[in-house]
Amino acid sequence: MSAAPRHIGVPERRARLARRHRLLPATRAAAPEEVADSLVALHGTDPATVYLGLGARLAEPVKTVPETERALYEDRTLVRMHGMRHTVFVFPADLTAVVHASTGKVVAARERAALVKHMAAAGAPGAAWLAEVEEATLAALARRGQATAAELAQDEPRLRERFVYAAGKSYEGVHTVSTRLLKVLGVEGKVVRGRPLGSWTSSQFRWAPAPEHPELDVAEAQAELLRRWLTACGPAAEADLKWWTGWRVTEVREALRAIGAQRVTVDEGPAFVAGGDDGPVAEPAEPWAALLPALDPTAMGWQQRDWYLAPEWRPALFDRSGNVGPTVWWDGRVVGAWAQRPDGEVVWRILDAEGVGREARAAIAAEAERLRSWLGPTRVTPRFRTPLEKELAA
Repeated sequence: MSAAPRHIGVPERRARLARRHRLLPATRAAAPEEVADSLVALHGTDPATVYLGLGARLAEPVKTVPETERALYEDRTLVRMHGMRHTVFVFPADLTAVVHASTGKVVAARERAALVKHMAAAGAPGAAWLAEVEEATLAALARRGQATAAELAQDEPRLRERFVYAAGKSYEGVHTVSTRLLKVLGVEGKVVRGRPLGSWTSSQFRWAPAPEHPELDVAEAQAELLRRWLTACGPAAEADLKWWTGWRVTEVREALRAIGAQRVTVDEGPAFVAGGDDGPVAEPAEPWAALLPALDPTAMGWQQRDWYLAPEWRPALFDRSGNVGPTVWWDGRVVGAWAQRPDGEVVWRILDAEGVGREARAAIAAEAERLRSWLGPTRVTPRFRTPLEKELAA
């Protein structure tokens, strides 16, 4: 008879999170690449999230902006591209082929088919015409190195063509070929986001040719991505894995078998860790505090979040689409929220006061000052506003 799966309780799950997500002061990194490798992926839908998430985990946060720009735009050791669930992330460069094969191909095929269908329904030119425009656009981008959609349209005027989407529907709109085509090329792994037009908080990006990468077998890529994520975030339930990857449950189960994932249990029920990773993890010697940004990969890492975030606080901390706002952490759980006011002050509020005494409040205040000091004159407003963040920022 085989031994029963080991149970990993909430304190140990929080200890794993603290160490592997580099939230303990002793585990803070020297460079953005180290953080990205530890987290696997940084949410990139809100550009500021990438920098704020890295700054919370760097030993010298004052270097956050120049070092992140170096990694993204000079060395290109980090790449901003579409990934899981059709979301923009920042990945370590060595993962781009894995992400493209494991999650991007299916989304890309769906996006291209939708574009051709919508253009045909609007009476716009068909797939052959679109292929010509695509070829010319990629050639123009290769010549320029980086460019905005408007700049590319100077070289390929057909990008300015417009067509009516969903004519007669309540959500009818006019789309440009450039907007839709560049999105398709992004999920197909042919182009990536380049430098922003403004500062590091800007959401307007140039486009750049995607770095070359080998074409991987889909199943092998899915196994590698799941292994990396389980190492960073395990234990996780099957529902967590399906939600994070956006895969079918059959794909999740096949990848789990391929990497020899080990079954464990958590308080909610069955879960998995990477093979050989079911050993005990000691709790940190000292409690820790962190101020993490909206959409941070730690707060958004699991679908089942009760072990670090009390359900009653979700209406204050999430928007209606399920995007988490800026969170205050104490010793492995979300205890409140923070925001930056127009004068630059970083303010915070405790919602879950259990165990948050004088020591905790002093540590949280120190983290708020640490954040304020490296932000300097920069003002950050989350792209997706949440009720408590808006209240605090007012």
